[in-house]
Amino acid sequence: MRMSTTAAIGRIPVRDVHPVVENGRRPAKAVTGESFEVSATVFREGHDAVAANVVLKDPEGRPGPWTPMRELAPGTDRWGAEVTPDAPGHWTYRVEAWSDPLSTWRHHARIKVPAGIDTGLVLEEGAELYRRAAEGVPADSGRAVVLAAADALHDDTLPVATRLAAALTPQVDAVLARHPLRDLVTTSDPLPLLVERERALYGAWYEFFPRSEGTPTHPHGTFRTAARRLTAIAAMGFDVVYLPPIHPIGTTHRKGRNNTLSATPDDVGVPWAIGSPEGGHDTVHPALGTLDDFDHFVTEATRHHLEIALDFALQCSPDHPWVHKHPHWFHHRPDGTIAHAENPPKKYQDIYPIAFDTDPDGLVTETVRVLRFWM
Repeated sequence: MRMSTTAAIGRIPVRDVHPVVENGRRPAKAVTGESFEVSATVFREGHDAVAANVVLKDPEGRPGPWTPMRELAPGTDRWGAEVTPDAPGHWTYRVEAWSDPLSTWRHHARIKVPAGIDTGLVLEEGAELYRRAAEGVPADSGRAVVLAAADALHDDTLPVATRLAAALTPQVDAVLARHPLRDLVTTSDPLPLLVERERALYGAWYEFFPRSEGTPTHPHGTFRTAARRLTAIAAMGFDVVYLPPIHPIGTTHRKGRNNTLSATPDDVGVPWAIGSPEGGHDTVHPALGTLDDFDHFVTEATRHHLEIALDFALQCSPDHPWVHKHPHWFHHRPDGTIAHAENPPKKYQDIYPIAFDTDPDGLVTETVRVLRFWM
């Protein structure tokens, strides 16, 4: 027998869940304590009531509090609710839609009972629904309130208006809002949510060249001398110290002052011309110090409640080790030379851009290694 390839929609369709990034292939993003709206299109045939809720699951897979959705605009079938993740990590969220028999009954009862239409049957139907609803209410969360409403609906010794009123009290409403009677539940596929720390959302960044923090006797600064500047940076209210590349700088075609092609022995070069025989992207420029000095700099920044951001610049000087070990990672001109960077009419003879399509696997392996090294 030929199998159907049509995806199941569910008895109460849930469509167009938002937020969604690349159809769920990438996570939506939030920060700890940030509220955001989850919305979806929910509908059914006929006139019976529908309702919906959001299920937000934390990184451990534990569902959060039940979050009811509201219809965002009458007649649009669009429902929404705000949720708030309270910890960083990889979360998920989904929408559940369901038939709401109690809301349907209440709507009918408010019309039929005052008009004297099928009064006994309507109230007995209500009693049965309330008994069903009570089964899903914990004993310590108001089950007795719902059962009392069911008993009042069933008690034909009471006036009709009294029986109906007993089922529509604010106390009953409050319990059923927390523990609704749900039929024909349909759930959407879970969508990913990445929750990060608050500083991932916003922060003030300070661009800082450590080599500018030298002394009269040693004009080229080090991580040790630059660390003394962190107190002032923090006092200005900055959150993140951004460092341009801190790696060895090439000497081939090194630029001099004002972008000249004739560098003097005193010209230190452009930090983005990364790499020399001393190392590449996983090496600290010797004039800045050692990895221990860098660690000291980071420790001092942390002490001032500052974070360090490193420029991950995927480009090389002609002297970078990659140029010799992996020449196929670069663009080659017809004469066999490697093409330098350009932004016509500007030329950057001291920088080779990466050709990312020549060896994607090798480049990913190496760049991930570099990233993990600095992490």
